[in-house]
Amino acid sequence: MKHQINWGQAPLSPSRRNLLRMAAGGAMAASIPGCASPDRGEAVPTGQAHRATVLGIPNERFFPGSGSDALEREFFQAFTRLAAAKGLKSPLELPKLEALAISGGGENGAFGAGLLNGWTAQGTRPEFEIVTGISTGALTAPFAFLGPAYDAKLKAVYTELEPKHVLVTRFITAAVWDDAMADNAPLYRTISNYLDEKMLAEIARAYEGGRLLLVASTDLDAQMPVIWNIGAIAKSGHPKAADTIRRVLLASAAIPGAFPPTMIDVTLDGKAYQEMHVDGGAFAQTFLYPATLTNTRRKRMQAKLPVLDLDAYVIRNGRLDPEWVKVQRQTLSIAGRAISTMTTAAGYNDVVKIYFSCVRDDIGFHLAYMGSDFNTPLPQPFDPTYMKALYEYGYQRGRQGYDWARKPPNV
Repeated sequence: MKHQINWGQAPLSPSRRNLLRMAAGGAMAASIPGCASPDRGEAVPTGQAHRATVLGIPNERFFPGSGSDALEREFFQAFTRLAAAKGLKSPLELPKLEALAISGGGENGAFGAGLLNGWTAQGTRPEFEIVTGISTGALTAPFAFLGPAYDAKLKAVYTELEPKHVLVTRFITAAVWDDAMADNAPLYRTISNYLDEKMLAEIARAYEGGRLLLVASTDLDAQMPVIWNIGAIAKSGHPKAADTIRRVLLASAAIPGAFPPTMIDVTLDGKAYQEMHVDGGAFAQTFLYPATLTNTRRKRMQAKLPVLDLDAYVIRNGRLDPEWVKVQRQTLSIAGRAISTMTTAAGYNDVVKIYFSCVRDDIGFHLAYMGSDFNTPLPQPFDPTYMKALYEYGYQRGRQGYDWARKPPNV
């Protein structure tokens, strides 16, 4: 399937526009003096976020901005378990490993869901040793991680949901008196219904076998990305493990201003604090691994020593070309369009960064994204008709054998 790039002819997604207007409006209204806001706990002291813990599990999460040694160690230990599970003496004896990175994109996550399920039907979908997700990609990631056995649930998430299963719109006064323009409590209930104890137990077993499921949120206090080790949390057996994972997924999909932040209780040096987490897309639309994670790999390559054979697949739940629209000369329209433009550019740039990291590190790069040939209108956020059409669009491309791009467009 050839990719269609058509610069500047499709209208901006109404959902994306509405949510971004909500966020922009909330930000403007929040600047009005003299207004109270919801209470929150004491924030973690400056520069100490990477030392705080949620469940007391040493490898429950990673702060790449504070160094990648711990995450590199986690990867090495996982690959060692994976090799042992296959009866091999060293990770270097492993056959080619497959990694999957799933981007944000709201209801456009239906594209990635359809593509994955179509790939299953086509018969060549691999088992991924590493799966990462941000925002809607974080919601898709657990199903993608567990493989075709969860295809039916993945389809249901993106074709049976209605707006009422995701959000409840608040009154306009929420821009001043509350923490977001909409309540995402319905989304937490939806996540909890699908991500049940059986699914978490399977994630834990996969982690024990050497596979990694990682999702990212943004710590708004620290202004840093946080990578959550979902498999390690699931395996911990901690009584709050399930709730923590569900709240992390909720946080990763919480568009700032549009949806409330997820407040996460942590402990540092025996004292209780509270962190504010929002959409991982506030920092990056897609991630595969921090740039410094592969320092050892590059040193081995320079010394002409063997390294793991890796292929990376990136699903961008959105288009990679600009979408033309006549912008109204109105404050919220202008602000929303500006934020949308920054988000679109960031999404493209994240894909480009992953591509050049793969080239540098001798990792195979494969990219899928929505083409400009999909033009079903989106009348409201998370519209079922739109999402079913987009799921089918992705499914047919996967079933027919998707023509994965070996580099981003215009690179």
